[in-house]
Formats: sequence, C-alpha cells, structure tokens
Amino acid sequence: MEYSLAIENTPESIPGGTGVLLLHPSTGETDRLDTDFLSTDTDHLLVVSTRTTAREVEQKLEYYEVDEDRATILDTLSVERGYTRRKSDNVQYVSAPDDWAAIVEQTEQFLADHEGKRRVTFDSVTELIYYADEDQAVEALGQLLDLLAEYDAVGLFHLARGVHDDETLDRFRELFDGVVELDEDGSITSQF
Repeated sequence: MEYSLAIENTPESIPGGTGVLLLHPSTGETDRLDTDFLSTDTDHLLVVSTRTTAREVEQKLEYYEVDEDRATILDTLSVERGYTRRKSDNVQYVSAPDDWAAIVEQTEQFLADHEGKRRVTFDSVTELIYYADEDQAVEALGQLLDLLAEYDAVGLFHLARGVHDDETLDRFRELFDGVVELDEDGSITSQF
C-alpha cells in the first residue's frame, strides 16, 4: 500500500511499513507537519503523545481541521499527573510516558482493530528518552517500527535535535527508513 506524504521536499509517497523520523529544533513548530501527515490519504490515525495531554491533542487536531472521527489518541501523561481522565473510543491512556511496553501494546491494538490506511504519530521520542532512557526508547521504537511493517501502516516520530548529542541522533536516524529535518527557519530537507 502506498501513502501520500504531504510534506514539502519529501517523496510524493511512501510504502506501507515506513517509519519517518522528524528531526526538529527544540522550539520548532511541528504541529503543521504532524497534522499534514495525519490528514492526508488516511482512514484511521493514532496520535501517541508523551508530550501533551489528550485534551491538548484534541485542540491541535481541531485547530488544523484533522478529521477527529478517524483519530485515536493515546495519552501517556494524564494518569501520572493526576488529571481527570475520560476514557472513550477515541481516547486511551497508559500509566506514564516511560511505560513503553503499554504504548507498544496499545499501538498494536489500534492497528489490529482498524483496517485500511493507518497512520501513527509519536510526539515525542525526546520525552520517551527523558522518562525512560535511550536504550528503552530504542527498544520501543524497534517494536513500533516492526508493527508498522506488519500492519502496512506508516508513522512519523518526533525527535528534538537540540537536546541530544550527535551520537544519540545518529543512533535514532539508523532506525528509520526516512528522515525529515525541520530547520529553525522553517525550511525542510529529507533523506529517504
């Protein structure tokens, strides 16, 4: 299955099973890229958020006019922070951002329960590294990328460039089929 990739300076489409790493400045405005990725050529989408709550994700999707009926949000923050949680068909929770096994499990459940073109965004790998550690993040991403291949889905994974050393960035680059880099000035380059 081919998926359109509506991000400038990238291939027009990517095959199912492709994981894309989005390297961005710490202060980079990634919401536009994320929502462009999610709203194009998609039947179902999963937003895994280790950085913001489900409510904030819903506001982002609404602001950028992403079809929320096709969206499932996996909130990893609200339980740990003691926020009110209203589980629904479209919002799921795991206990904490470092509970990567549950994140993988919930992602697999989403992919198994939905048919057609499925997209996953993971915002953000930086937070996963912060809460878990680098080795656990690599393990989690390896499993998530395997799931994308198994279910013929695609994924976009956010990593803030400024807070990691070059060795760490290279380690994560190697996991992915494609890397999209957003620069401070908003320009985009990619390597697939």
